[in-house]
Amino acid sequence: MELFWIFLFSSVYPLAWGQGVYAPANAQIVHSGAACNVKDDNISERIYTIKEGDTLVLQCIVKGHPRPQVRWTKTAGSASDKFQETSIYNETLRIEGIQRVQGGRYYCKADNGVGVAAIKSIRVDVQYLDTPVLTVHQTISDVRGSYYQEKTVFLRCTVNSNPPARFIWKRGSMLIEQSKDNGVDIYEPLYTQGETKVLKLKNLRPKDFADYTCQVSVRNVCNIEDKSVTFRLTNATTPPMIRLSVNDTVVVDPGQDVLLTCEVTAGFPLPTVTWSRYPGPLPLSAQVRGPTLILRAVTPADAGFYNCSAVNNVGNPARKNVNLVVRTMGNLTFQITPDSNKDSETIQMGRDLKLSCHVDATPQDKVNYTWYKNGAPVFNSDSLILLRSDPDMAPGTSSLEIVDMKFRDLATYSCVANFPGSRVPELRVDVNISQNSVSPPVLSVPSGGQMVIVRERGNAELVCLVVDGKPRPPILWSRTEKDLLMPSGQTVVETPDGRLRLRNVSRDMMGTYRCQTAPYNGLNIKRREAQVQLNVQYPPILDPVFQDMRSRNYQMVTLRCTVLRSNPARLTDIRWFRNGDFIRMPMPDLKETPELKFKLEPTNNGSYECRVSNTAGTSTCTFNVSAQPYNAEFYFDTPNPVRILKGNNYSYNLQWTQRDPEATDRIIGYWINIRKNKQNLLSKLINLKGKEPEKGVLISHTISDLRIPLSYEVQLAPITTYSTGEYVTRIIQYSEPYTYPRPSDHVCGFEDERICGFSQDRSDIFDWTRQNHLTQNPKRSPNTGPETDRSGTREGYYMYIEASRPRVQGDKARLLSPLFNGTSVRGPKGSGRVPYCVSFYYHMKGKHIGTLNVLLRVRSIASVDSVIWTKSGHQGPDWKKAFFDISPSGPFQIVFEGVRGSGFEGDIAIDDVSITLGKCKQENTVASAVLIGGSHSLPLASWLTFGLSCFLSLLYR
Repeated sequence: MELFWIFLFSSVYPLAWGQGVYAPANAQIVHSGAACNVKDDNISERIYTIKEGDTLVLQCIVKGHPRPQVRWTKTAGSASDKFQETSIYNETLRIEGIQRVQGGRYYCKADNGVGVAAIKSIRVDVQYLDTPVLTVHQTISDVRGSYYQEKTVFLRCTVNSNPPARFIWKRGSMLIEQSKDNGVDIYEPLYTQGETKVLKLKNLRPKDFADYTCQVSVRNVCNIEDKSVTFRLTNATTPPMIRLSVNDTVVVDPGQDVLLTCEVTAGFPLPTVTWSRYPGPLPLSAQVRGPTLILRAVTPADAGFYNCSAVNNVGNPARKNVNLVVRTMGNLTFQITPDSNKDSETIQMGRDLKLSCHVDATPQDKVNYTWYKNGAPVFNSDSLILLRSDPDMAPGTSSLEIVDMKFRDLATYSCVANFPGSRVPELRVDVNISQNSVSPPVLSVPSGGQMVIVRERGNAELVCLVVDGKPRPPILWSRTEKDLLMPSGQTVVETPDGRLRLRNVSRDMMGTYRCQTAPYNGLNIKRREAQVQLNVQYPPILDPVFQDMRSRNYQMVTLRCTVLRSNPARLTDIRWFRNGDFIRMPMPDLKETPELKFKLEPTNNGSYECRVSNTAGTSTCTFNVSAQPYNAEFYFDTPNPVRILKGNNYSYNLQWTQRDPEATDRIIGYWINIRKNKQNLLSKLINLKGKEPEKGVLISHTISDLRIPLSYEVQLAPITTYSTGEYVTRIIQYSEPYTYPRPSDHVCGFEDERICGFSQDRSDIFDWTRQNHLTQNPKRSPNTGPETDRSGTREGYYMYIEASRPRVQGDKARLLSPLFNGTSVRGPKGSGRVPYCVSFYYHMKGKHIGTLNVLLRVRSIASVDSVIWTKSGHQGPDWKKAFFDISPSGPFQIVFEGVRGSGFEGDIAIDDVSITLGKCKQENTVASAVLIGGSHSLPLASWLTFGLSCFLSLLYR
């Protein structure tokens, strides 16, 4: 059972009863679930307190027509220092297992496009108490003039909680009080905001070696139990120390297994070793076995800093870090750089030449480069200079400089990259340096290739070729427009052959593309550059894509189809169609906005299409043109739409407004269909009798002979002289006529989830359960409990106690009525007490039936319960009625107490409860949905006083 608390706020806008269209107003926030407390603070702010891990349910109920759209947002709470926002478009916000960071102020905003949106808020305070952490810190200092050292121990207890926790220190089982022991000092460190308490043991004594317990409490707020932590202090207590089995940096090949061991060398109590990783969590394949971390078949994604921590809550944790580097390597590239001092782009004798070699690898500093000339190793000399790391190139680049080139330097040079200690094979690139093998590149776009035209969703190829030059470098493609990426999402794309292939081209790919020679795998000189224009053709973009047009019959209608954009811009054809058939008409001007004018008649209603074409394709504007009336719009804010009838029936006051009634022909009535389980129960014509609907004005119709507690599907469609509109559908539901706790004029049949304001007693053993025949457990105990509710309806609900396991004999479940303020109404003349009639039906079938007690709980300085009705044992298979009078001395509640019998065949049920003003009429046998008991004719002032007092008693109880 979920208990709903209802907050009533003052209206933002008054309710417009004479007119159906109005802005959102009368906002309420209804919330259910495990609320610990609901209160106002000193600035009249609503605060909803809930325990961490419970379920939060907030429902925003806002009046307004048309039905408002509700949006939930949230700002940061006390447990979070960041602004958070969640946009949830629903009347109900449900958070399973709420966490502390989800506390804060929740806003519901309702908007229906009329006037100003209605906004209400509530603050959610999440209560929690973590297990405390106890750490020990020791200090040793010399005492001057003595032969001993003073040893001081600090026991630091820290906890996260809301509200702030209370701390209790114990030595063994004895409470430690600072005023009774000069050897201890208890204090709160600065800047801890009540989260920490320190127990200082001064000049440690033998009796101080003991078990210490830090107990924290939030004083049972939200039923949160106390928590504690214990530490044993001995003369061997020492902080942890560790050492690692590997160096600070470990370099491994992909696919290799890695073992990292964190050995504990000191610490008492024995430290606990944990492994973590930065950035991110440990890999999924990681295995932790005691102090050892095992990584199987590592990949580059497993690289990072691995942290070993040893903790025994003494002193500071011991920590060590290992940097795990997983080798990666890319392609080996080369560069040929002519004498840059001479601004040369060719190889010339007597000038310098530099050959460079680079491989993208991790780690870069673990790559070794070796140079060969015609197969022989190259060593430093006056004419050949080796650079292990060329400062003019990218990091990790090795260069070979040829000084004052001679004919003897024309040769084949080889660069070999290897990775010491790795199983990765070496990489090699050969560069032939001769007068015929090296020449600058010439970049060319083929004739006609400067502009590439392609239709949207087609494929395109952009070509930029190196027609001359040795060696031929790859071509790099990029966009000329600033900040635009390539279709692949990269800034630069390399193509070895200079052909950029694009698939499924879209209009956002249109633009200018730049092609450049790469500075590697060729001459490292000024880049050669060219451009290619990509032109993407697409069909016309039209407005509107779809439009629903309504008009009166025999009125002129104009349809316009506007061309927003088109590539190519020149249109080739414009055609109009009605219901798929071509409309013959003079060829329209292709330079003007396509337009169709005609007189609407009952014979030419339908779907009209304007098809506009260019060489890239055809697009369509679609118009649904008719004299069919717009839909009706249901009004959901009808006050008390349900009326109870005889025979367990009810009626429903259905209300709606007509959207734009003047847009089409005069509406003369409505078709209404009543359905249940997709079967039509009633089809009826509602005749307006010559009165036309007005915009925003409510139309009402009472639907009778509905069965309690069934819900029904209602379909409604407007009718004109020429046509019928589309049906709109809503579900109407029976709801208990309960608003606030006062002596009820009606019976509570528990049909609504709010169960008329009844609630479960938190001090009992188990709860009453709400169910009907359809929600019964098919495996429930036979020969006990009712088959239907009191009225014999399978869909009807009732409250019952389940006697099956884990229930045992004597277990009690209590169901509490709302609080009634009986002192607000004067009793009969000569009496200070007011009589009430309590009436209900009970079902007690089964050989193990226990006891059903009805108690009167009177509120005063202390609540007093007294049994006013009781029944025990098997009472037969039928529902039976009980009623009796009470005259309470003050505010009161009725308590239904079910006591479990000796076995599982002991289910007890109750239904149709009423508490009415006045004594019971003995002849009262009226059905469950009508008045039970007598009534009193009271002055209006007395009823108002009574209602206000009842309302305040609920709000501040």
